[in-house]
Amino acid sequence: MHVHQFRYNSDNLAYLVESGGEALVIDGGATDGIMRVIAERGLHLVGITHTHDHPDHVQGSRILCEQSGASLIHHLDLLADGGCALGGGRVLVLPTPGHTMDSVCFRAGNALISGDTLFNGTVGNCFSGDLDAFFESMERLMSLPPETRVYAGHDYLREAVAFARSIEPDNPFLEAFLAAWNPEHVLSTLADEMRVNPYLRYGDPVMKGLLQKRGLPVDTPLRCWYSLMEVY
Repeated sequence: MHVHQFRYNSDNLAYLVESGGEALVIDGGATDGIMRVIAERGLHLVGITHTHDHPDHVQGSRILCEQSGASLIHHLDLLADGGCALGGGRVLVLPTPGHTMDSVCFRAGNALISGDTLFNGTVGNCFSGDLDAFFESMERLMSLPPETRVYAGHDYLREAVAFARSIEPDNPFLEAFLAAWNPEHVLSTLADEMRVNPYLRYGDPVMKGLLQKRGLPVDTPLRCWYSLMEVY
């Protein structure tokens, strides 16, 4: 499967997943760019969906439906169906409540389209207020293969690295992570995230030590996660 990425609203990222002549739009705010690629590549658009229902992620969907003739498919319906058939393969849908309770992520081959659940270098705000659910979502994502490519809902990478440095200034991986940033195609791997993203390192002894110095509890992975989110 091939993932096309489009920037809109300055830092929002939209996606078109392509496989076998078919395509699925996820968070399609970049309507012009998406329709141009569909036309250029002669793709059949099977549907338009979202990672969650926040306005900046659902904008453009009505226009895409009108211009393409494709249907809007609610992401929770796709979750209930186990995913979406695409070009002889299948885009899988993972429940990832936390940022919002309706948040999902999409697995397209070795790509993870993670919306506002997991950003490159950080995580989303817990607007749901359910930190336990968010922790379980992180555990679910961290169980994926380390070579999984992370495609987020926003490009906050530079800000994320600056914040990670404020927590762990001696992290040796941050400089290379930032140097690899390409604003034209923003991605990281899950292995990258495990090295630099503070919020995925609640089991790391170095991170635990840094949190203890702040007087925050780290006696269990969940308590460490709570402490990290308090630092956020």
